[in-house]
Amino acid sequence: MRYQIENGTVSLGGKTVLDHIDFSVKGWEKVAVVGRNGAGKTTLLRLISGELSLDRDDKNFGKGIKTDRELSIGFLHQQSFQDVEKTVEQEIISLINEEDIFSRERYYFEKEYDRIFTGFGFQKEDKKKKIKQFSGGEQTKLALIKLLLSKPDILLLDEPTNHLDIASVEWLEEYLTSYEKAVIMVSHDRFFVDRTTEIIYELADGKLTRYVGNYTEYKRQKEKQREVQQKKYDAQQKEIARLNELIEKFKHKPKKASMARSKKKVLERMQRVERPDKEEAYVFKEKLEPITLGAKNVLETEHLKIGYTIEHPLKELTLRIRRGQKIAVLGANGAGKSTFFKTIIGELSPISGKYVIGNGIMTGYFDQHSGEISSEKRVEEYFGECFPKLTEKEKRQVLGKYLFRSQKANMKISDLSGGEKSRLVLAEILESRPNFLVLDEPTNHMDLPAKETMESAFAAYTGTMLFISHDRYFVSKIADALLLFEEDGVKYYPFGYEHYLHMLKKKREGTQTWAEVVEAENTALVEGLFAVPSKERHQTARFSTEQSYTDWQLALAKEELEKYEIQLEKQQEEIEFAEQTVTFEEYQSGNWKIKKEELQKQFEKIAEEYQEQCLIWYEKWQEYEEAFLDYV
Repeated sequence: MRYQIENGTVSLGGKTVLDHIDFSVKGWEKVAVVGRNGAGKTTLLRLISGELSLDRDDKNFGKGIKTDRELSIGFLHQQSFQDVEKTVEQEIISLINEEDIFSRERYYFEKEYDRIFTGFGFQKEDKKKKIKQFSGGEQTKLALIKLLLSKPDILLLDEPTNHLDIASVEWLEEYLTSYEKAVIMVSHDRFFVDRTTEIIYELADGKLTRYVGNYTEYKRQKEKQREVQQKKYDAQQKEIARLNELIEKFKHKPKKASMARSKKKVLERMQRVERPDKEEAYVFKEKLEPITLGAKNVLETEHLKIGYTIEHPLKELTLRIRRGQKIAVLGANGAGKSTFFKTIIGELSPISGKYVIGNGIMTGYFDQHSGEISSEKRVEEYFGECFPKLTEKEKRQVLGKYLFRSQKANMKISDLSGGEKSRLVLAEILESRPNFLVLDEPTNHMDLPAKETMESAFAAYTGTMLFISHDRYFVSKIADALLLFEEDGVKYYPFGYEHYLHMLKKKREGTQTWAEVVEAENTALVEGLFAVPSKERHQTARFSTEQSYTDWQLALAKEELEKYEIQLEKQQEEIEFAEQTVTFEEYQSGNWKIKKEELQKQFEKIAEEYQEQCLIWYEKWQEYEEAFLDYV
């Protein structure tokens, strides 16, 4: 399957939106279109869906769109329910012509229908409800379900995650990854795009640029291209200055005039290198190091009950945070995350229990109201008063890193947007160099360049971080551990967000025996490694032979652990493949049940060996920690 636009132009209201673009998708490619708001991303989807046509001009006499066969194209916003009195069942079953409920086609369709319907958080009983009984957001989800079940050759999605909760978004990510046809999407959810796409088209100034890879890879390639372009531009500008200098020096000297004229011709014929666009986000390449290291144990809590009333405490926490950790706090609204922060920074008193902040710990705190500053001072003036020792040049350089360049630095604080005010406060906090950051939704209300700038700053920060964020991309790039505020309590997860999602997927996969084993493995890791810190690096410390030996043993144990993780991954993939490819005949004969039991036994055996290796790794880590602390 191939869909291609060659040299296509689309104008709306007399304005050119897409300017002689080239675009293609083939096979099962998953494509995302990115760009600023108003760049024309939705216009491109409407063109592909057939709602819009290409302009006809001197350069485009033909249709401009080529396909190797007739393609079915499904667009999410085209899906609407004309008869809301119908039940969901009646609406969805209309997609299949086969009336025999015992037919093979009907069997596979209903199997897929159940999987998608429950994947989006609906109960099977909801199929009997009338469409009008669902909210607007739920009807959008039902429309998406109908679209997915229709299985078009090209699936077009415009902001598909807008009406979905986190669980549904995660399920959709997995579904689209395995969708056996092409997908073209527009989404502001960078984590969603990162996990589901393999081709990125950037739309800017009416032009499309193609990048191979997911969102993270696209950003890496774009930054590399910008750096290369900047070097070429700088080199050429240097050469132009040299030639101009020669021309000016010798143009009035008879013996050198011919040489000056030849240099002038070289200059005139030179193909100019375009100056690269000014980078929207700033990438912090230097570390942001705290003024002092502070204690190794940054925060310790023991049976700390938080909340507003003794009768109804929100949560109880016992934990230890070590120097250098970056921990994301995740949980539903109202779970107690912000209350926990207010307690440990002293704004609220604990209901019971205790908490201890380590010696020498300097806390930088940012809450959801920190950005609500109001002042008639200019940004540069305000920042200068915070850091009076900075020279004028240094002040401008620092503000520029946080995207307060030239005109922005001269704006009054009262004229800044909410996101800009938050960024200014965060710049003040980071440049004060505390060794413990406590941040509640630090990137809320920021545009994409601002978010990417702050992500870069927090990645460069070498102190300890405890932060709340609903931005999954931000969490995945910054956090090396998670603190999960769940209904049954607070759980510490000693790995990053990607690892957590992987384990969560296993946990959600029903009542199968192998899933229970995985859950046991998850519990062993989380509880057994309750407060595993990131490896601390003290370049000035001298390690003994004993410490080096334990370090080496720990590395070997970790290698073994990773081997078992790979085996578990492969075995899980084999089970999933078998479940997806089971035939109707196998299901009826009972052969599938035997095959499934064999696969589960193999998984359980590997999982058991994996858990044993986890314990070995943990013992080696304890030996390493003891030896390490003795010699630091």
